[in-house]
Amino acid sequence: MTASGRERGPVTGQPRALVALAAVCAALFAAASLLMAVRHGAPLPAERSAHDWSAAHHGEPLRSLARAVTATGAGPVPYLMAVLAGLLAGEHTSGRIRAVACAVAVLAAGQAIRYGLMELLARPRPPAADWTGTAAGHAWPSGHATTAVLAAGILAWGVQHRAGPGVARTWCVMLALWAVAVGATRVYLGVHWPGDVLAGWLLALACLALARLAAPFALHRTGPPPPPKSPSVQAD
Repeated sequence: MTASGRERGPVTGQPRALVALAAVCAALFAAASLLMAVRHGAPLPAERSAHDWSAAHHGEPLRSLARAVTATGAGPVPYLMAVLAGLLAGEHTSGRIRAVACAVAVLAAGQAIRYGLMELLARPRPPAADWTGTAAGHAWPSGHATTAVLAAGILAWGVQHRAGPGVARTWCVMLALWAVAVGATRVYLGVHWPGDVLAGWLLALACLALARLAAPFALHRTGPPPPPKSPSVQAD
């Protein structure tokens, strides 16, 4: 039961839609990765234009604002969001612990997949002379973009378990805008090509769709059902 006294079941979405979303995002990611590999990491003309525009508009206060936003897409913030999602999604202490563990595991697994693909594909970043932010490793897919979408999707899942439809939609929109903003700052700060960010978004969406499919099984109680309550004895 929720605080309002209404019983709210798990929000998992339509399985067929989730399978379709995962398949489409994975296929688009694979096609984009193949194109990038064929070009040996060279940017497309549109990517070069976006990078040149951002390099020409690195003034204040946008630069400081972009650095502040991009910092929320890595480090402890995404994991705090995953923990909050688990606390919102779980019922009672054991359920919350299980939900928190699952949410953190999804975030960590998505980051591990992204890191493995980054090392495998090894796309070079834009020239370091154009950077106005910090970055490490290869470019494809963007770690900040992947992590932000994962964290936003996980927290949206938690909110949907606890809030009404109107409030949940508002939070989902806000979280989506935050994730998009984090990805955009990576291009604005000159440390990623736009394709790196798009690839991160596609990878994260595929992982989220698969995680939503597995959520009912991961959060299902495995212990024996509680014994039935004995009927109350009424006085004659």
